[in-house]
Amino acid sequence: MSLDVVTNLMWIAPGRVGGSEQYMTRQLLGLAGRHDDPADAVGVRIACSPSFARAHPELRAPFEIVTGPVDRDNRAVRIALEHSWLAVLTRSADVVHHGGGTTPLIGRRPIVLTIHDLQYLAHPDHFSDGRRRYLDAMMPRSVRRAAVVTTPSEFVRTTVVDAFDADPDRVLVVPHGIPDREPPDASTVDDVRRRHDVGDRPYVVYPAITHPHKHHEVLVEMLEHLHDDTVLVLIGGEGRGDATLNAAIAASAVGDRIVRAGRVCDADRDALVAGADALVFPSEYEGFGAPLVEAMAFGVPVVGFAHPAIREVVGDAAIVVAQRSDDHGVGEAWAAAVDEARRRRDELVALGHRRRDAFTLETSGRALADAYRLAFAIGARR
Repeated sequence: MSLDVVTNLMWIAPGRVGGSEQYMTRQLLGLAGRHDDPADAVGVRIACSPSFARAHPELRAPFEIVTGPVDRDNRAVRIALEHSWLAVLTRSADVVHHGGGTTPLIGRRPIVLTIHDLQYLAHPDHFSDGRRRYLDAMMPRSVRRAAVVTTPSEFVRTTVVDAFDADPDRVLVVPHGIPDREPPDASTVDDVRRRHDVGDRPYVVYPAITHPHKHHEVLVEMLEHLHDDTVLVLIGGEGRGDATLNAAIAASAVGDRIVRAGRVCDADRDALVAGADALVFPSEYEGFGAPLVEAMAFGVPVVGFAHPAIREVVGDAAIVVAQRSDDHGVGEAWAAAVDEARRRRDELVALGHRRRDAFTLETSGRALADAYRLAFAIGARR
């Protein structure tokens, strides 16, 4: 039978939630690209803020977009709307999908709940007291309310099952889907390199907001052990770890080889990744790690930290560094890994292209459709 699903994206303030915004929009595009039998189709209405609708025009054609009455990035406002406006909107739905890790306290429709990660349990010191108390209260009850929980990786799936004693049969992996895109041409890359003051120098790139678990400071130490004029290009906005990064740069002798591009448009980001000798990824906590797959798709070698989710994503197609940010010699280890990636570039590029094939929009959309149908079937049995 055809399903009517309402997907709640009210929690997304465009540009503020990073990879989870990208993850949700891409899996929905993967769902739209499926060619189901009309009798077995999944129709989705997206409930979101007006600012989200403006930021994602690509979702307008395949889906019905229903915007909330208030366009404000405020948790209290969003929660109030979920318990009022959204509750009315979802009364007729077969399934309701809450994509932000928690569910409202009201509503009886079968629920699909997406949990992107459980960083608040692994690194509680990275969260404010208020945010941590909210998640401590809401996450367990949200998991209990959900018919199905989806996660971006097996790593997150396992942590959800263990943390909340969830039924493993109701926790499904919906992998991140990466669109098929041609890498930018050489002239575009050259232009972007010039505009961001990289010039003709070799460089490595790290696209990540400066949150503490991303450990940008490791790459400053790495740069001190790369004995050439290699540049470190950092893409992304300022996070809670920005002061630590600034202090590391100020104390380093290689600060003039660090380019902080900040937030850039998608085209510039793609060009900066495509032109790099390697994408370096020292993050010590991830739910997935889409930039790893995007780099592999562009034929760029990857060097990543040995976190379980990163290992799961890259498989054998990357150089993995085991040393943690506070280990002695961590900078030397990362420098050695970059040198190895340069030596093995052709091999890693070939492996990366094959690995990228596991993360298509179609794969993601198929898994999401399966989650919706399972939730509906479970709801029908209750």
